[in-house]
Amino acid sequence: MTASSVQALEIRVGVVEDDRETRDGLQELINSTQGFRCTGAYRSVEEALEWLSERPADVVLLDIHLPGMSGSDGVRLIREYYPRVEVLMLTVYAEEAKVFEAICNGASGYLLKKTRPARLLEAIRETHVGGSPMSPEIARKVVTLFRKIAPPQQADHELTTQERRLLALLAEGHSYESAGEGMRISVNTVRNYIRSIYEKLHVHSKSQAVSKAIRQGLIY
Repeated sequence: MTASSVQALEIRVGVVEDDRETRDGLQELINSTQGFRCTGAYRSVEEALEWLSERPADVVLLDIHLPGMSGSDGVRLIREYYPRVEVLMLTVYAEEAKVFEAICNGASGYLLKKTRPARLLEAIRETHVGGSPMSPEIARKVVTLFRKIAPPQQADHELTTQERRLLALLAEGHSYESAGEGMRISVNTVRNYIRSIYEKLHVHSKSQAVSKAIRQGLIY
């Protein structure tokens, strides 16, 4: 195999890190591992943007806290100028706002700097083939963030006032007959309400309907 064919199989990695010791350590780790090559190590986003055209990278390891332009802002520019480059964020702290901002700006993954070297290399491979590796602490924050911004569930499931009243009576232990008497409706009407409730709540029994209604605050 020729030198050029070997290089073609290597994952080209750029490093953007302002701490020299960390930057040198990442560069040494990448260059000493078969299948990887560090094409450039930079102190800032601005420096990386200047050199990435001459030193192409498949994956850029990008520190979140940098002098000048922050890493979370830099993601957007790197992706804009070099759309084929995947960006893997590195951070000391899993700050929710920064995590969300970087992901929205185009980051493919997010790792804590304490990540073991073997896992970091694995994450670079995952990113290169389209994956989105994340440290567990980061992943938990991402899930929490998306729960916060998810559209609210329809609280009442379009239950009518009568259907909610029936559920409340059933929760109190009433039978269909006694619930119907309390609502001054026939047992057949109660059964019609029940079928409608099951369909709206996506349940198949009285106990499931009552349990779901209580959990979701449809009845108290």
